[in-house]
Amino acid sequence: MGAALDESVLDKILAIQLTVAWAGEGRCSPRRLGWWDTDLLDPAGGGDFFARLLPQTHAWAALEAVREAARRTDAKARAKMADPDRMRTLYFLGFEVDERLGDRLHTLKGVRRAPADVLPLPLPLTAEFNKDTLARALGGGDAPFAVVPGARQLKGKRPSAPDAAVAQLAAALVPFVDQYPLPFYKLEG
Repeated sequence: MGAALDESVLDKILAIQLTVAWAGEGRCSPRRLGWWDTDLLDPAGGGDFFARLLPQTHAWAALEAVREAARRTDAKARAKMADPDRMRTLYFLGFEVDERLGDRLHTLKGVRRAPADVLPLPLPLTAEFNKDTLARALGGGDAPFAVVPGARQLKGKRPSAPDAAVAQLAAALVPFVDQYPLPFYKLEG
């Protein structure tokens, strides 16, 4: 992805990744999408653990943990595909972008402000979960894709701006299904 990776671009990507990670949790009550078997954010679940363990950075730590659960689910699904290194997914954007995202998340943890105060989250992660609201927030239906075994391959050229590509990948999560649908772009060449 040739576009510049300034902080605002990284923040937009993280906002989408963290929103999808939150939405993908399945052990919470009420259950959200259930794509990963976690309950790391809710105050009655893992959120309480993080609040007691890391009182200053608990919100960031919980989001980082659920993002990692999402990344691992994405990696397992990608590993089942032909030529997984030639794919770009919501949680696999290439070494440089992924490294910069990790560094940015680390920096944000140190600012000691709530995630909603520093990231352009498409919806509040403390709100009652609603699939329709999430679908609208992710721009669902705006990204044409072809269903391939185990995934959704986006049609057309991948946007050069990383945040635009991530927005398209997130939109391709809709309609929601029982398993993580692995939206992806195939690298050219």
